[in-house]
Amino acid sequence: MSNSKPNRRIKMLMAAVAVAAATLASALPADATPTRPTSEPLTDVRIATHFDVSSGQLPENIALLPDGTAAVTFAASRQVAAVSPRGATRVLATLPAPADGGVGTPALGFPLATGIARTPDGTLYVLYATGTADLTGLWRLRPGRSPQRIAALPADGLPNGLALDERGQRLYITDSVLGTVWTVPVTGGTPTAWSTAPELASTGFLGVNGAKVRDGALWVTNLDRGTLLRIPIHPGNRAGTPQVKASDLAGIDDFAFTGHGDDVLATLNTPNKVVHIRSDGTRTTVLDTADGLQNPSSVALRGKEVYVLSAAYATGTDPNLLRARLRGHE
Repeated sequence: MSNSKPNRRIKMLMAAVAVAAATLASALPADATPTRPTSEPLTDVRIATHFDVSSGQLPENIALLPDGTAAVTFAASRQVAAVSPRGATRVLATLPAPADGGVGTPALGFPLATGIARTPDGTLYVLYATGTADLTGLWRLRPGRSPQRIAALPADGLPNGLALDERGQRLYITDSVLGTVWTVPVTGGTPTAWSTAPELASTGFLGVNGAKVRDGALWVTNLDRGTLLRIPIHPGNRAGTPQVKASDLAGIDDFAFTGHGDDVLATLNTPNKVVHIRSDGTRTTVLDTADGLQNPSSVALRGKEVYVLSAAYATGTDPNLLRARLRGHE
């Protein structure tokens, strides 16, 4: 059977994303991130896996398993996949397509799998945005079972980043269109709007985005505003006032803590960079297009092992998984 129709669909989806990315890039301030220092914090940089752009394997988010396997979401193909330590890719599940093709998905116009998180028992949680009330929300994927939606989210929003609080057995969900952080127990149910602070809002495209729980706080990014924020989690699971930890980060998407204080590695999507942001807010570029980055969308660490996804949303040529090692740094 000819695959020309799926290929045309993927090309249309990527064209829509490229237009949105270009709009975002023109609206953001010039990126003044310093170039690489003489002593780089990353070593052994290499592309571990190339994904199939023609099949919509545009990797959006990542969760790491104890054995080094990477669980990833493929945005345009609506899939969840496992990438082995040796680089082999195996599709675990495909989320159901909306009846209208997802043309009403806010901001992007196509259905996409976004954030992913994993609990110690092996359960994967995945966010799905379709622009339809019957499918948009939080999905659960247990080993050997079909995916199941366990929490509905507003169809006029774009659920994007997903963070697990293992101690509180809760998930936090960023909505990049509605400028909201939702929270829901890992068992599912009706989400609660945890924070709608103005710092989470977009300025025209996508607002609050990446999310991580750390030391009694939820850290998030805002793509449009180029900020990294820390939101205290107060007793009773109440949200505190967002604190800006770093700014002027054009196109910031996802991030991960290095294990050294509050230092993070963050992906800058449209500038095609990964930056090292120190606790004082200063930053340097540690990866760029010379390393094979193409619209980096997510980063994760397992010990000193660094995993970076390139979604190739705008470049449309080589979505990939890049791996590196983190040096000890001061």
